[in-house]
Amino acid sequence: HAELGSMVRFVDFTFTQEPQDAVTVRGGTLQLDCQAQSDTSAATGPPAITWRKDGVLLSAVVDERRRQLANGSLLVQNVVHSRHHRPDEGEYQCLATLDGLGSIVSRTAKVTVAGPLKVVVPTESVSSYLGDTALLRCEVSGDPTPVIRWQKNREDLPPTFEPESRLAALPSGSLQVSRVQPPDSATYRCLADNPGSTRTGTDAELRVLINESTQPSRITADLQNADSQMLIFFPCRNKKYSLLAGSNLVIRSVTDDDSGSYSCTATNKNHNISAQAELSVLVPPQFLNYPTNTYAYESTDIELECAVTGNPPPSVRWMKNGEEVIPSDYFQIVDGSNLQILGLVKSDEGFYQCVAENSAGSSQAMAQLLLREPGRPTPIPAHLRWCYRCYYCLPDVVFSHIRERSVNVSEPESLELTVSNLKPEESYSFRVVAYNDVGPGQSSAPLKITTKPDLQVPSRVESLRAAALSPTSVQVNWEPPSHPNGPVLGYRLLWTESPSGKEQSVEVNGLNYKMEGLNKFTEYTVRVLAINRYGPGTASEPVGITTQSDGELDIKVSWQPPPRGAQNGIITAYKIKYRKTGRRGDQETSSFLYPLLDKGSQYSFQVAAMTVNGTGPASDWYTAETPENDLDESQVPDQPSSLHVRPLPNSIIMSWTPPLSPNILVRGYIIGYGVGSPYAETVRVDSKQRYYSIENLEPSSHYVISLKAFNNAGEGVPLYESAVTRSLTDTSTPMIPPVGVQAVALSSDSVRVSWADNSMTKNQKASEVRYYSVKWKTSYSTSGKYKSADTTALSHTVTGLKPNTMYEFAVMVTKGRKSSTWSMTAHATTYEAGMSFTMLHCHHTSCSPVHYRPPSYILYYTLDKNMPIDDWVMEAISGDRLTHQVVDLNLDTVYYFRIQAKNAKGVGPLSEPIHFRTAKGPSQTEIMSCSSEPSDPLHLSGHQKSSRPSEEAPLGCEMWQNYASRVTLSESRRRSAASVMIGFRAPPPSRRSVQSLCWKEKKISIMF
Repeated sequence: HAELGSMVRFVDFTFTQEPQDAVTVRGGTLQLDCQAQSDTSAATGPPAITWRKDGVLLSAVVDERRRQLANGSLLVQNVVHSRHHRPDEGEYQCLATLDGLGSIVSRTAKVTVAGPLKVVVPTESVSSYLGDTALLRCEVSGDPTPVIRWQKNREDLPPTFEPESRLAALPSGSLQVSRVQPPDSATYRCLADNPGSTRTGTDAELRVLINESTQPSRITADLQNADSQMLIFFPCRNKKYSLLAGSNLVIRSVTDDDSGSYSCTATNKNHNISAQAELSVLVPPQFLNYPTNTYAYESTDIELECAVTGNPPPSVRWMKNGEEVIPSDYFQIVDGSNLQILGLVKSDEGFYQCVAENSAGSSQAMAQLLLREPGRPTPIPAHLRWCYRCYYCLPDVVFSHIRERSVNVSEPESLELTVSNLKPEESYSFRVVAYNDVGPGQSSAPLKITTKPDLQVPSRVESLRAAALSPTSVQVNWEPPSHPNGPVLGYRLLWTESPSGKEQSVEVNGLNYKMEGLNKFTEYTVRVLAINRYGPGTASEPVGITTQSDGELDIKVSWQPPPRGAQNGIITAYKIKYRKTGRRGDQETSSFLYPLLDKGSQYSFQVAAMTVNGTGPASDWYTAETPENDLDESQVPDQPSSLHVRPLPNSIIMSWTPPLSPNILVRGYIIGYGVGSPYAETVRVDSKQRYYSIENLEPSSHYVISLKAFNNAGEGVPLYESAVTRSLTDTSTPMIPPVGVQAVALSSDSVRVSWADNSMTKNQKASEVRYYSVKWKTSYSTSGKYKSADTTALSHTVTGLKPNTMYEFAVMVTKGRKSSTWSMTAHATTYEAGMSFTMLHCHHTSCSPVHYRPPSYILYYTLDKNMPIDDWVMEAISGDRLTHQVVDLNLDTVYYFRIQAKNAKGVGPLSEPIHFRTAKGPSQTEIMSCSSEPSDPLHLSGHQKSSRPSEEAPLGCEMWQNYASRVTLSESRRRSAASVMIGFRAPPPSRRSVQSLCWKEKKISIMF
């Protein structure tokens, strides 16, 4: 008889306080409480509490706003909440851990930051005959849902009314006045409150009209369910049902049995009317079967039971030591909600939680799994019976422990066993152990066997592809297997999150699936396998996809590690150095999304590798710019600005340009095409793509093509084009459209369009007569009408345009009777008529106008003029300004300044440094001008007031008009910093073939 080994007893481990749903306000304080206890606290100490937000573990010391208190509670101070940045709103859980035993996770608490209220339906004045019913509407939306209260003649009405009252505040927020009487004639208004804000509605008047009216003689309500039908007559009262304001049904102590269909009937001597409503009572999850603490042996299989009920039916998931159990070959969900674990190993010990959730609430139950140690054998008696146990596993699968499964031979002393439910084309390791009443004998040597391929299951699916649709969703598409071996019953989609390695799966009926609820900017690996009546086939090769960022102002920084021979040890981390307009910081990480960026700003990044010996040399500075405005995703994108197609016998090459609205976010494009209809086939492509080739088409067929942009708000308006694929017998070479089309604004009413012709020789000279057609229209035009002009040159100047207007241009080449398709569209915006500068190209006594657009500028300043220019503080200045204010400087300190111009071609030379000392005190002070010579590029002075430039620069001069500028010292709130106003002159344009340059000012006023 074998004795059991030492047994570890089960632990009583529970939460005494769990976090609850909370509503807070921006700038407020949030506290989430969590406490747990166990009967092992005397030996192991109290459970350790940690927190998760949206599934991500928070560190014990989160930041200066969020910290964990000694009792385990999470405290969030100065709650942050904006349209695009909501770091404190989300789902929170606390995790209680007993060292060496395991962890349990609390319920999920939803934290909402109250937002502003919006009046959906304002209250309007109504007129009602004496004895009738009046309804004053008030619909206000907000998160959370606001509480509505009413005032009559600016005096508060009670929040709730007695059943016999003629007034009732309805759940919609409206105020019902039954059997209207003359005293009801008054001014009413509604007030909406939630923790975040208060809205007061408009005044509305209830006018009582004196006239005979036919009043309802009786109101009835009937309740119908699956078991019976009950008719209730009013005004009879009972404890369960009553009428509010004479017509609204009130049901007290609601239970699930009250679910059903209700109808209200109003009758008078002329006719009756009825209205129906369905009542569904939400019931939180309730356990019918709880999981129980379980002892088991290694290599055996167990099943933890969990049966729940509720309305709507709850979803069930299992947690092990606070981590979700992902179904796999060895962890399976059976009978709807039970957890089956196959081939137990030591690492399977721990706390298992069955978590049931629905829209009415959540509930959970916990059980502990412990594995028993085998006992010691007793003295061997004679004539014992024996049996065999077979152990098998997949040796190539990487686990911390080899997970073996065991099967007992059914008949004693039998020498063979059939093991079923194995995978095809997999290598298994088998070993056999003999058992008798004393215990196990010595194991046999392992035997490796590879199962045969299953020719009846489907082959791999084909053309698996994935595309990110949003920060939390991915669209996956595939084609059926080439050898389905019978009807395909469905597909199984499996995806793995990196770097956690968590795998999830879902059964799919079609050839595509939208994965939702994913983590933003996270890499996933996707596989698909087909299933027929014989079982699942072989999974496809994995495809990688990364979800999008959430549309905030993010900059992704990525890099390659140094060459292995130059790493000088193991790289432990990377140091990222960034700077932006006077601010600097360091952050150590391996890759990151730099958050909370400013709009319309330039950031520079530098990366260095770190080992235990220190930090290596940094990379060069790399620059990225954020857009001027937040990209809007509350509305769908506009129509693509152009679409061009080029037909071939079996394909159509299409190209397009994006929508003109730069402020609306585009996630990608949807291409539709088909013979006579653009809806036969659809393809999704990335937002950065501008070309696509539609393949496998029929020759000599008329195809209709559509193109539309999409984002998370939906799909935009499509742009259509049609094309006839060429005949297979058509051997003529099609004309290639012009390429490299460029449009450059010359003035407020003219644009120069240029292009190249790849069908010509390299020196762009044609051996045959050909001409080019240029067409143009305003980009916002919806009429589709173009203006056009013909030329034989490779450029054309379009005149007679409107000022400050964006135009689109396209070019087509014609040779003989053959013409190409239209080229890609180019865009240009004409100058503003009143704010553009004109320079005169003067020769002797005549001048011709040359239009010039000012560049932008980069200002550098530092305390040490000998520092490399990369270490000076940078500030960007737009090209329409000739002054700039530098703030947050130290008092009584010498600063050095340099400046350079920048345009699309690059940056110009740096000016010579000029120095300036800030004031000694916080009061405004006049300081002598440091420099005002015409040759200096920078001017600094300490005069408090501003000065104006001269009205117009003299003509015929070779140097630019020099405007005197000022320096302003202003007292800051900290009384420790100064600000400097800097004035400078723009650089002259190129002086090629120009003997004199001068400004001619067209009505411009510059304030300094």
